[in-house]
Amino acid sequence: MNVLIDTVLMMMQMTVFALALGLTVISFQSYRANPSKRLESAFIGFAFLSMGVALTTIVAQLPSPPAFFYIAETVPFIVGFGMLYLSLYR
Repeated sequence: MNVLIDTVLMMMQMTVFALALGLTVISFQSYRANPSKRLESAFIGFAFLSMGVALTTIVAQLPSPPAFFYIAETVPFIVGFGMLYLSLYR
């Protein structure tokens, strides 16, 4: 039963990462088609959010990660959401 739950969780985490990566690609394409500071900030924000999702997935696989890993996985989310805020604020 644990194997099934672990497999489902891994598939869900990969789905979240795929969606985040898809948003990053779409925002990059939008930025390339129409360069502006707002779209640049949005692209950078989505890129950092994708990085945060990837780090969260990796850290979740570790048996007992040190607290530093939790800090390291939070920083990309802070930068990503900050850049998205900046892109909407402009």
